[in-house]
Amino acid sequence: MLTRRHVRIKIMQSVYALSNGNQNSLTDEVKFIKNSLTGVFDLYLIKLAFFKALHQHATNQHKINETQIRTQDSFAPLHQIIANNKCLIFLAEHKKLDLFISSKKMNHWELEFDYIKKIYTSLLKSELFEEYSALTEPTDEQQIRFVVSLFKDVIAPDDSLYHYFEDLNMTWIDDLPLVNTFLLKQLKRLDLDSQSSLEFPDFNENKEDIEFGIELFEKAIANEEVLQKELDGKTPNWDSERIANLDAILIKLAIAELFYFSNIPPKVTLNEYLEIAKEYSTPKSNLFINGVLDSLVKEYEKTNRMNKQGRGLL
Repeated sequence: MLTRRHVRIKIMQSVYALSNGNQNSLTDEVKFIKNSLTGVFDLYLIKLAFFKALHQHATNQHKINETQIRTQDSFAPLHQIIANNKCLIFLAEHKKLDLFISSKKMNHWELEFDYIKKIYTSLLKSELFEEYSALTEPTDEQQIRFVVSLFKDVIAPDDSLYHYFEDLNMTWIDDLPLVNTFLLKQLKRLDLDSQSSLEFPDFNENKEDIEFGIELFEKAIANEEVLQKELDGKTPNWDSERIANLDAILIKLAIAELFYFSNIPPKVTLNEYLEIAKEYSTPKSNLFINGVLDSLVKEYEKTNRMNKQGRGLL
Protein backbone atom coordinates (compact mmCIF):
# COMPACT_ATOMS: atom_id res chain seq x y z
CA MET A 1 0.00 0.00 0.00
CA LEU A 2 2.83 2.41 0.82
CA THR A 3 4.59 4.24 -1.99
CA ARG A 4 7.99 5.94 -1.90
CA ARG A 5 6.29 9.25 -2.61
CA HIS A 6 4.05 8.83 0.43
CA VAL A 7 7.12 8.02 2.51
CA ARG A 8 8.86 11.16 1.23
CA ILE A 9 5.82 13.25 2.17
CA LYS A 10 5.95 11.90 5.73
CA ILE A 11 9.66 12.77 5.97
CA MET A 12 9.06 16.25 4.55
CA GLN A 13 6.41 16.83 7.22
CA SER A 14 8.67 15.68 10.06
CA VAL A 15 11.57 17.85 8.91
CA TYR A 16 9.18 20.78 8.51
CA ALA A 17 7.79 20.23 12.02
CA LEU A 18 11.28 20.19 13.54
CA SER A 19 12.26 23.35 11.66
CA ASN A 20 9.20 25.09 13.10
CA GLY A 21 9.86 24.39 16.75
CA ASN A 22 8.67 20.81 17.27
CA GLN A 23 10.27 19.79 20.57
CA ASN A 24 10.50 16.06 19.82
CA SER A 25 13.92 14.48 20.16
CA LEU A 26 15.28 12.80 17.03
CA THR A 27 14.57 9.42 18.62
CA ASP A 28 10.97 10.39 19.33
CA GLU A 29 10.52 11.77 15.82
CA VAL A 30 11.86 8.56 14.26
CA LYS A 31 9.39 6.61 16.38
CA PHE A 32 6.63 8.97 15.28
CA ILE A 33 7.54 8.44 11.61
CA LYS A 34 7.47 4.65 11.99
CA ASN A 35 4.09 4.77 13.74
CA SER A 36 2.74 7.14 11.10
CA LEU A 37 3.80 4.85 8.25
CA THR A 38 2.52 1.64 9.81
CA GLY A 39 -0.65 3.49 10.91
CA VAL A 40 -1.75 3.64 7.27
CA PHE A 41 -2.83 0.00 7.65
CA ASP A 42 -4.96 0.90 10.69
CA LEU A 43 -6.86 3.45 8.62
CA TYR A 44 -7.50 0.77 5.98
CA LEU A 45 -8.89 -1.56 8.66
CA ILE A 46 -11.15 1.09 10.15
CA LYS A 47 -12.62 1.81 6.73
CA LEU A 48 -13.28 -1.89 6.13
CA ALA A 49 -14.80 -2.14 9.60
CA PHE A 50 -17.21 0.63 8.58
CA PHE A 51 -18.75 -1.69 5.98
CA LYS A 52 -19.18 -4.41 8.62
CA ALA A 53 -20.93 -1.97 10.95
CA LEU A 54 -23.14 -0.68 8.13
CA HIS A 55 -24.22 -4.22 7.25
CA GLN A 56 -24.87 -5.04 10.90
CA HIS A 57 -27.09 -1.98 11.21
CA ALA A 58 -29.11 -2.98 8.13
CA THR A 59 -29.47 -6.53 9.48
CA ASN A 60 -30.61 -5.27 12.89
CA GLN A 61 -33.14 -2.89 11.35
CA HIS A 62 -34.56 -5.67 9.22
CA LYS A 63 -34.90 -8.01 12.22
CA ILE A 64 -36.60 -5.33 14.30
CA ASN A 65 -39.14 -4.65 11.56
CA GLU A 66 -39.82 -8.36 11.11
CA THR A 67 -40.87 -8.71 14.76
CA GLN A 68 -43.27 -5.75 14.64
CA ILE A 69 -46.79 -6.02 13.26
CA ARG A 70 -46.83 -2.33 12.51
CA THR A 71 -43.85 -0.11 12.03
CA GLN A 72 -43.40 3.60 11.59
CA ASP A 73 -40.15 3.02 9.73
CA SER A 74 -40.71 4.33 6.20
CA PHE A 75 -37.61 2.46 5.10
CA ALA A 76 -38.82 -0.89 6.46
CA PRO A 77 -38.92 -2.72 3.10
CA LEU A 78 -35.44 -1.45 2.20
CA HIS A 79 -33.27 -2.76 5.05
CA GLN A 80 -33.36 -6.32 3.77
CA ILE A 81 -32.02 -5.24 0.39
CA ILE A 82 -28.85 -3.90 2.03
CA ALA A 83 -28.64 -6.78 4.52
CA ASN A 84 -28.75 -9.25 1.61
CA ASN A 85 -26.03 -7.60 -0.43
CA LYS A 86 -23.46 -10.37 -0.99
CA CYS A 87 -20.52 -7.98 -1.09
CA LEU A 88 -21.41 -6.50 2.31
CA ILE A 89 -21.99 -10.02 3.66
CA PHE A 90 -18.56 -11.01 2.30
CA LEU A 91 -16.92 -8.17 4.28
CA ALA A 92 -19.08 -8.72 7.38
CA GLU A 93 -18.16 -12.42 7.58
CA HIS A 94 -14.52 -12.16 6.51
CA LYS A 95 -12.51 -14.15 9.07
CA LYS A 96 -9.12 -12.53 8.49
CA LEU A 97 -10.66 -9.06 8.63
CA ASP A 98 -12.35 -9.99 11.92
CA LEU A 99 -9.03 -11.19 13.29
CA PHE A 100 -7.22 -7.97 12.35
CA ILE A 101 -9.98 -5.76 13.75
CA SER A 102 -10.04 -7.68 17.05
CA SER A 103 -6.26 -7.89 17.49
CA LYS A 104 -5.77 -4.17 16.74
CA LYS A 105 -8.88 -3.12 18.69
CA MET A 106 -10.38 -1.34 15.69
CA ASN A 107 -14.02 -1.59 16.83
CA HIS A 108 -14.45 2.18 16.66
CA TRP A 109 -17.91 2.11 15.12
CA GLU A 110 -19.49 0.41 18.14
CA LEU A 111 -18.90 3.66 20.01
CA GLU A 112 -19.33 6.00 17.05
CA PHE A 113 -22.69 4.69 15.92
CA ASP A 114 -23.99 8.13 14.86
CA TYR A 115 -21.66 8.06 11.85
CA ILE A 116 -23.06 4.68 10.77
CA LYS A 117 -26.65 5.90 11.16
CA LYS A 118 -25.96 9.12 9.23
CA ILE A 119 -24.32 7.37 6.27
CA TYR A 120 -26.99 4.66 6.28
CA THR A 121 -29.80 7.22 6.13
CA SER A 122 -28.01 9.11 3.34
CA LEU A 123 -27.66 5.87 1.43
CA LEU A 124 -31.35 4.98 1.69
CA LYS A 125 -32.28 8.40 0.28
CA SER A 126 -29.77 8.30 -2.56
CA GLU A 127 -30.30 7.75 -6.28
CA LEU A 128 -27.63 5.06 -6.03
CA PHE A 129 -29.83 2.98 -3.73
CA GLU A 130 -32.97 3.73 -5.73
CA GLU A 131 -31.34 2.27 -8.85
CA TYR A 132 -29.90 -0.70 -6.98
CA SER A 133 -33.16 -1.57 -5.20
CA ALA A 134 -34.92 -1.70 -8.57
CA LEU A 135 -32.84 -4.74 -9.54
CA THR A 136 -34.85 -7.91 -8.88
CA GLU A 137 -31.94 -10.34 -8.85
CA PRO A 138 -28.66 -8.40 -8.93
CA THR A 139 -25.61 -10.30 -10.12
CA ASP A 140 -22.43 -10.55 -8.04
CA GLU A 141 -20.90 -7.90 -10.27
CA GLN A 142 -23.84 -5.53 -9.70
CA GLN A 143 -23.71 -6.08 -5.94
CA ILE A 144 -19.99 -5.33 -5.88
CA ARG A 145 -20.52 -2.29 -8.10
CA PHE A 146 -23.14 -1.01 -5.64
CA VAL A 147 -20.67 -1.23 -2.73
CA VAL A 148 -17.96 0.41 -4.83
CA SER A 149 -20.30 3.32 -5.59
CA LEU A 150 -21.41 3.43 -1.96
CA PHE A 151 -17.80 3.95 -0.93
CA LYS A 152 -16.85 6.33 -3.73
CA ASP A 153 -19.96 8.51 -3.74
CA VAL A 154 -21.31 8.36 -0.16
CA ILE A 155 -18.69 7.25 2.39
CA ALA A 156 -15.39 8.69 1.10
CA PRO A 157 -16.65 12.25 0.41
CA ASP A 158 -18.50 12.60 3.73
CA ASP A 159 -17.23 15.66 5.61
CA SER A 160 -18.17 14.41 9.07
CA LEU A 161 -16.15 11.23 8.56
CA TYR A 162 -13.23 13.29 7.25
CA HIS A 163 -13.18 15.38 10.44
CA TYR A 164 -13.61 12.25 12.55
CA PHE A 165 -10.49 10.69 11.03
CA GLU A 166 -8.64 13.99 11.45
CA ASP A 167 -9.52 14.10 15.16
CA LEU A 168 -8.65 10.43 15.62
CA ASN A 169 -5.19 10.70 14.06
CA MET A 170 -3.92 13.89 12.45
CA THR A 171 -1.50 12.01 10.18
CA TRP A 172 -4.40 10.17 8.53
CA ILE A 173 -5.52 13.23 6.56
CA ASP A 174 -2.59 12.82 4.19
CA ASP A 175 -3.14 9.06 4.17
CA LEU A 176 -6.79 9.21 3.12
CA PRO A 177 -6.22 9.54 -0.67
CA LEU A 178 -3.74 6.65 -0.60
CA VAL A 179 -5.99 4.39 1.47
CA ASN A 180 -9.14 5.33 -0.45
CA THR A 181 -7.49 4.48 -3.76
CA PHE A 182 -6.17 1.17 -2.44
CA LEU A 183 -9.53 0.24 -0.89
CA LEU A 184 -11.40 1.10 -4.07
CA LYS A 185 -9.12 -1.20 -6.07
CA GLN A 186 -9.64 -3.98 -3.54
CA LEU A 187 -13.42 -3.70 -3.73
CA LYS A 188 -13.41 -3.73 -7.54
CA ARG A 189 -11.36 -6.92 -7.73
CA LEU A 190 -13.25 -8.92 -5.09
CA ASP A 191 -14.26 -12.50 -5.82
CA LEU A 192 -17.21 -13.14 -3.52
CA ASP A 193 -16.43 -16.87 -3.51
CA SER A 194 -12.86 -16.39 -2.31
CA GLN A 195 -11.94 -14.63 0.94
CA SER A 196 -8.31 -14.47 -0.23
CA SER A 197 -9.38 -11.94 -2.88
CA LEU A 198 -9.42 -9.24 -0.18
CA GLU A 199 -5.80 -8.18 0.32
CA PHE A 200 -4.19 -7.00 3.53
CA PRO A 201 -0.90 -5.13 3.18
CA ASP A 202 2.11 -6.90 4.62
CA PHE A 203 4.36 -4.27 6.13
CA ASN A 204 7.28 -6.68 6.00
CA GLU A 205 7.08 -6.06 2.26
CA ASN A 206 7.27 -2.32 2.94
CA LYS A 207 10.16 -2.68 5.38
CA GLU A 208 12.64 -1.41 2.80
CA ASP A 209 10.49 1.67 2.10
CA ILE A 210 10.17 2.47 5.81
CA GLU A 211 13.92 2.03 6.28
CA PHE A 212 14.48 4.35 3.32
CA GLY A 213 12.29 6.99 4.98
CA ILE A 214 14.06 6.77 8.32
CA GLU A 215 17.48 6.96 6.65
CA LEU A 216 16.40 9.95 4.55
CA PHE A 217 15.18 11.74 7.68
CA GLU A 218 18.39 11.01 9.60
CA LYS A 219 20.61 12.06 6.67
CA ALA A 220 18.68 15.30 6.23
CA ILE A 221 18.92 16.22 9.91
CA ALA A 222 22.53 15.11 10.46
CA ASN A 223 23.76 16.91 7.32
CA GLU A 224 21.63 20.04 7.60
CA GLU A 225 24.64 22.41 7.35
CA VAL A 226 26.09 20.59 4.35
CA LEU A 227 22.76 20.62 2.55
CA GLN A 228 22.18 24.29 3.35
CA LYS A 229 25.60 25.18 1.88
CA GLU A 230 24.65 23.37 -1.30
CA LEU A 231 21.51 25.49 -1.52
CA ASP A 232 23.28 28.77 -0.69
CA GLY A 233 24.49 30.53 -3.82
CA LYS A 234 22.50 28.30 -6.15
CA THR A 235 19.56 30.71 -6.21
CA PRO A 236 21.09 33.99 -7.48
CA ASN A 237 17.75 35.77 -7.63
CA TRP A 238 16.69 34.70 -4.16
CA ASP A 239 18.32 35.23 -0.76
CA SER A 240 18.14 32.06 1.36
CA GLU A 241 15.93 33.92 3.86
CA ARG A 242 13.40 34.65 1.12
CA ILE A 243 13.00 31.05 0.01
CA ALA A 244 9.86 29.49 1.46
CA ASN A 245 10.75 27.08 4.25
CA LEU A 246 8.89 24.20 2.66
CA ASP A 247 10.56 24.78 -0.71
CA ALA A 248 13.99 24.80 0.95
CA ILE A 249 13.19 21.56 2.77
CA LEU A 250 12.07 19.85 -0.45
CA ILE A 251 15.26 20.95 -2.23
CA LYS A 252 17.49 19.80 0.64
CA LEU A 253 15.75 16.42 0.85
CA ALA A 254 16.31 16.02 -2.89
CA ILE A 255 19.99 16.92 -2.49
CA ALA A 256 20.27 14.37 0.33
CA GLU A 257 18.94 11.69 -2.05
CA LEU A 258 21.34 12.78 -4.78
CA PHE A 259 24.30 12.56 -2.40
CA TYR A 260 23.54 9.69 -0.04
CA PHE A 261 21.29 7.23 -1.93
CA SER A 262 23.36 5.63 -4.65
CA ASN A 263 20.59 3.37 -5.96
CA ILE A 264 18.02 6.10 -6.74
CA PRO A 265 18.28 7.64 -10.24
CA PRO A 266 18.47 11.46 -10.23
CA LYS A 267 15.45 11.68 -12.58
CA VAL A 268 13.34 9.75 -10.07
CA THR A 269 14.39 12.09 -7.25
CA LEU A 270 13.62 15.20 -9.29
CA ASN A 271 10.23 13.94 -10.46
CA GLU A 272 9.17 12.88 -6.98
CA TYR A 273 9.93 16.21 -5.31
CA LEU A 274 8.42 18.21 -8.15
CA GLU A 275 5.17 16.25 -7.77
CA ILE A 276 5.22 16.78 -3.99
CA ALA A 277 5.80 20.51 -4.51
CA LYS A 278 2.75 20.68 -6.81
CA GLU A 279 0.56 19.27 -4.06
CA TYR A 280 2.00 20.88 -0.93
CA SER A 281 3.71 24.13 -1.85
CA THR A 282 2.78 27.32 -3.71
CA PRO A 283 1.82 27.41 -7.41
CA LYS A 284 5.19 28.92 -8.36
CA SER A 285 7.21 26.53 -6.21
CA ASN A 286 7.20 23.79 -8.81
CA LEU A 287 9.00 25.95 -11.40
CA PHE A 288 11.41 27.31 -8.80
CA ILE A 289 12.33 23.89 -7.38
CA ASN A 290 12.61 22.43 -10.88
CA GLY A 291 15.05 25.15 -11.91
CA VAL A 292 17.23 24.77 -8.81
CA LEU A 293 17.37 20.98 -8.85
CA ASP A 294 17.94 20.75 -12.59
CA SER A 295 20.89 23.13 -12.24
CA LEU A 296 22.29 21.17 -9.28
CA VAL A 297 22.06 17.81 -11.03
CA LYS A 298 23.92 19.15 -14.06
CA GLU A 299 26.61 20.58 -11.79
CA TYR A 300 26.94 17.34 -9.79
CA GLU A 301 27.17 15.28 -12.97
CA LYS A 302 29.97 17.46 -14.34
CA THR A 303 31.92 17.35 -11.07
CA ASN A 304 31.10 13.66 -10.44
CA ARG A 305 29.74 14.41 -6.96
CA MET A 306 26.81 12.00 -7.09
CA ASN A 307 27.79 8.50 -6.03
CA LYS A 308 25.30 6.65 -8.23
CA GLN A 309 25.78 2.95 -8.86
CA GLY A 310 24.25 0.58 -11.39
CA ARG A 311 23.03 0.90 -14.95
CA GLY A 312 20.73 3.79 -15.79
CA LEU A 313 21.47 5.74 -12.60
CA LEU A 314 23.29 8.55 -14.33
